[in-house]
Amino acid sequence: MRTNETELMLKGYGLTTAEFIYHMPDHPHLLQSFVWQTYDLAPKFPALYRFIDFWKEKLDGPLHSVSYTHQKLISPTEWRNVSGELVLQ
Repeated sequence: MRTNETELMLKGYGLTTAEFIYHMPDHPHLLQSFVWQTYDLAPKFPALYRFIDFWKEKLDGPLHSVSYTHQKLISPTEWRNVSGELVLQ
């Protein structure tokens, strides 16, 4: 079952963006970049490490470097449930 993005953010997930620099398989002296983005949990980053493992096992271009950034867009303390409504006029 797929969880929507708001539920993930309320559970502590943040948007993780990673840039992969890798050697091209046919021309190992040339570097290419690939940008990847998903919601992940800091500081362990399980989704990012799963993707790096997938890259190493299945793809031909060996990794040169990986740089990433992580930003929590919302936290549980910033969200509150409104249980009432006030109507004027």
